[in-house]
Amino acid sequence: MSEFKDWYYSVPYFTRYWLTFTIVLSIIGRFGLINYHYFVLDLHAFIYQFEIWRPITALFFYPIGPGTGFHFLINCYFLYNYSQRLETGMFAGKPADYFYMLLFNWFLCVVIGLLVNLPILMDPMVLSVLYVWCQLNKDVIVSFWFGTRFKAMYLPWVLLAFNLVLSGGGMMELIGILIGHVAFFLLFKYPQEFGGPALLTPPAFLKRIFPDTRYVGGFGTAPQARVPTRPGGTVFGGHNWGRGHTLGGN
Repeated sequence: MSEFKDWYYSVPYFTRYWLTFTIVLSIIGRFGLINYHYFVLDLHAFIYQFEIWRPITALFFYPIGPGTGFHFLINCYFLYNYSQRLETGMFAGKPADYFYMLLFNWFLCVVIGLLVNLPILMDPMVLSVLYVWCQLNKDVIVSFWFGTRFKAMYLPWVLLAFNLVLSGGGMMELIGILIGHVAFFLLFKYPQEFGGPALLTPPAFLKRIFPDTRYVGGFGTAPQARVPTRPGGTVFGGHNWGRGHTLGGN
């Protein structure tokens, strides 16, 4: 039990509670402790019945069942793996900046979800975070199923194609890629390569709630205007989905 507790509290703050709320709310819905219909995003209930919690619960809830359980576990793995890498990497020592990016991605998920009648937001939200990490670590080699290896920049598109072939879906992955691209562009490309203002700078009150801490290292390198960037990433062993390592590793 102490080992689990040590592991749990070693997970970065926002990743820890995002994963925790996702698992808890999904289990509550799975066993009917609360009717899961109250968790999903519904335009009529949100606007006309003033059920204002739905955009939040729709982020954390996922309908676990015989046909969705494996996909839920994969989503949890991606959430834990790539959110943790971003939070301890490019956003290390800047918790308010990471939280503000998550809020921005979540807001876009909610807006698009209401427009296209998307009741569950876990897929696009996780893909948006994964996309940002992949863009910051384009040249890192990741391993996928069946021993396939390719650059991280292609991973979101491989996941899109994979779900398109297996389940005939892909729309939620496409939305996640779009949201991730907008976040990456506003965070890094626009201010650093095009000289625009930093549009996703967190407000002062968030900085007061989550003050910057000492930088402790990280993954990836943000793009810089006319300055060569160092290759991102680090060496990882194993062959799990999306687990990256640099060329010459493993």
